[in-house]
Amino acid sequence: MAEHDTLVLPVAELARSNDKFREVIWTGNKTQLVLMAIPEGGEIGGETHEGHDQLLYFVDGTGTAKIGDDEMPVWAGDVAIVPSGQYHNFRNTGSGMMRLYTTYSPPEHEPGTEHKSKADAEADPNED
Repeated sequence: MAEHDTLVLPVAELARSNDKFREVIWTGNKTQLVLMAIPEGGEIGGETHEGHDQLLYFVDGTGTAKIGDDEMPVWAGDVAIVPSGQYHNFRNTGSGMMRLYTTYSPPEHEPGTEHKSKADAEADPNED
């Protein structure tokens, strides 16, 4: 899917129908909106974004959030806040796909980025 031009999107509906690990759906000058789907037993992978705040909004599934030294459960309807410079990882601990949408401020990925799987994301030379 190409990035959207419209400024009002049914983002929870889009996230619930997404099966890609990562799909950038809108990029502005200071913020980016991305859909994510984490398969059963999978994880986003531990990382730290320097200079980027991230908010993750969970719409389906259950998991575990590790932000800094804290680890806590996440459920559909939760939002996780990851300040710049904070280590974080999110694991799917439920059955079925864990789906979410996330915002990065400023943008983290190239506009239009799509990764079908975590392996595709890890193989992408544009990702660090």
